[in-house]
Amino acid sequence: MKVVIIGGGVAGLSLGLLLNKQNIEVVINEKMTEFHTRGHAFLMHLDGWSILEELSEGKNIPLPGIEIGEFNFNKSNGEPVKRQKLNLWRCIRRKDLIAFLNQLVPEGLIKTGRIFSHFIYENGKAVAAQFSNGEVEYGDIFIGADGSNSAVREAILGPVEFTKVEVKEVVGLCKNEALASKLPNVFTKFQSDTRGISFGMIPVSASDFVWFMQYNSLEADCSDKSTPEQLKAFCDFQLSDFPPIVNELLTTNDYSTSYIWNTRDFGLLPKFHEGNVVLIGDAAHLALPFTSAGTTNAILDAKALTEVLLKIGNSELAFEQYYASRKDEISKHIYLGRELKELFMHPEKIDGDKMVVPLISKKESDDKGDKPLKVQYFTDPICSTCWVVQPMLRRLKLEYGEYFDIDYRMGGLLPSWTDYQRGPITQPSDVASHWEEVCMIHGIPLDGDIWLEDPLPSSYPPSIAFKAAQMQDGDLAILFLRRIKEMLFLEKKNIVDLNYLENAAFEVGLDSAKFIKDYETKAQEAFRNDLILAQNMEVGVFPTLIFTNQDNKTIIAKGYQEYEYFEDIIHQLIPNAQKRSLNTDPVFLFSCFSTMTNKEFSFLSDKSVEDTEKTLDDLYERGYIDKFESKNGIIWKSKLADY
Repeated sequence: MKVVIIGGGVAGLSLGLLLNKQNIEVVINEKMTEFHTRGHAFLMHLDGWSILEELSEGKNIPLPGIEIGEFNFNKSNGEPVKRQKLNLWRCIRRKDLIAFLNQLVPEGLIKTGRIFSHFIYENGKAVAAQFSNGEVEYGDIFIGADGSNSAVREAILGPVEFTKVEVKEVVGLCKNEALASKLPNVFTKFQSDTRGISFGMIPVSASDFVWFMQYNSLEADCSDKSTPEQLKAFCDFQLSDFPPIVNELLTTNDYSTSYIWNTRDFGLLPKFHEGNVVLIGDAAHLALPFTSAGTTNAILDAKALTEVLLKIGNSELAFEQYYASRKDEISKHIYLGRELKELFMHPEKIDGDKMVVPLISKKESDDKGDKPLKVQYFTDPICSTCWVVQPMLRRLKLEYGEYFDIDYRMGGLLPSWTDYQRGPITQPSDVASHWEEVCMIHGIPLDGDIWLEDPLPSSYPPSIAFKAAQMQDGDLAILFLRRIKEMLFLEKKNIVDLNYLENAAFEVGLDSAKFIKDYETKAQEAFRNDLILAQNMEVGVFPTLIFTNQDNKTIIAKGYQEYEYFEDIIHQLIPNAQKRSLNTDPVFLFSCFSTMTNKEFSFLSDKSVEDTEKTLDDLYERGYIDKFESKNGIIWKSKLADY
């Protein structure tokens, strides 16, 4: 089988390398004799750049660009709207990526100066590509990777209907070491809330930034043929009311290398192929740049197409499966781009709380839908017993998670120390000794010294913080609760401090700007509602778990209980419940849970204390996990969990 690829950009080069690696004969045909640098840089998700790393494996050619770990979204006056952690995104200069791919291409694989003209057909099947310079390339399969204005697409499917250009981008690349040191790995964006204009800046190296100014061309415009001086004047005028940092960056920009990009898209095609000719990348689908998905999608296309060609002998069936595997994701990006464009052009519709951050990648849960069992869990961030039942709750989720969802409620364990008395505990020093005792009994680390060195006056602030997290994302709120418990129980951090709470929110992927806003407003009322509910249900012990089945039969578990007790409740309420086989593989467990103590790992993996220590030390030495050592034990942090 010989594959003829038309287009030597990122899509065409990636596909050619993937096919060549499988010993498939490939020819890449590129119209340019030299690769241009237009399209200064782009963001790419791990889904894309992990494929590139596979291609360079064993060749000692490092992937260019730097990882971007944070997204800051602000109003044009500098007021924060969103601050969110980014997982697994990378900013790469286009010329650096093309150079990287070209280093991997075997000699003779690329033929340049070939502008596609038409296909030569025999018996209704394309047998060769004809180029305008008179050259012809014969093959069995033909791939159109020739970009958004694809001549191959038009040849096989006819013209597409592009959307009208309403938003344009001025794009540039400049060196500014001072700003790069202040904003390493941070994607910063400012957007007006009164008109359609925004400015974004992303570091692409330790000293360079790619920047863009998006603007509503129906409100103001600049000619594509403007001189560098005219382009600079246009940008300066449009951005005159933006924060000083914008001007600080642009003073180092060379406008002779900047350009205006007319953004547009077209709807999802009914198919990506005709006969033995198929499309990938922008030739197959085009989304507006608000989604930052174009380059990643091109590489994912190349990978998906390679896989089906290897698996399915019939090319048309392979192309149909390729389309089926990609169309839903592509459609989402097209419509998300249009949604974001609408918000951009009509800023009066923007609600900061609902602003979409398209770069946040979150895996869909496998446990969706109604479940036969509801569990209300009354807990508190400073409750030591709630901490030591974590191994049981985690195992319960792994083995019986298909049967129940947990509704987390805050119980209000410590309003203040005034007249507080629960058993023998009347003052902070009593908690210190109690925690040390709990640690000895249950073998799970707690450091009671926090209550001697920097005692918490109340558990209400971290409880309110949990409600703020919960308002934003239920799954991330559970990670947030886990994180602030680790801060308190092991790191001796006073989680009444809003700085610690904000940092924890950011660490787990919440929008920390929204978190602070909700903490100071709506979360207060949500916490009060939890307290009222706890009082009405006569909850006085933590943890309290209330299990209710579909027949409204209820069983209440209070305080510390052994795992078998929870299993028995589930079987009483769902007699036919079957537990999943527990996967005890360490890598799997650390993919499920971002952190684990020795006790948790031992309980989930059914290993002895000695085997647990040996396994965790081995994982640490191999670079799978990190560790934090507290006075009374270690917590291990996964490098595998992607939340």
